[in-house]
Amino acid sequence: MNLEQFIESIDSKQKPENLGMHLEALWEVAAGNWHIAHEIVQNDAGRKSSLIHAYLHRVEGDEGNAAYWYSRAGRSKAEGDLKEEWKKIVQELL
Repeated sequence: MNLEQFIESIDSKQKPENLGMHLEALWEVAAGNWHIAHEIVQNDAGRKSSLIHAYLHRVEGDEGNAAYWYSRAGRSKAEGDLKEEWKKIVQELL
């Protein structure tokens, strides 16, 4: 699957099977299900989950919480367009 196919699955509301937790969380947030995405990653301490958790708090507008999770992910706090960040994370995980 590539980024375009992933986006098409969101547009068609057809979540692919076996995405894995990280891509599933990104799929859910793009589909408008922030709380489901948050539930998926909130109890996993890994760097990928921390990165997605940071992104989710950025979407929410909680910059302080986002900064904490970016740090847990070993990354600098993201700036700029949220959609572009989402695409970069998806591409990294595909």
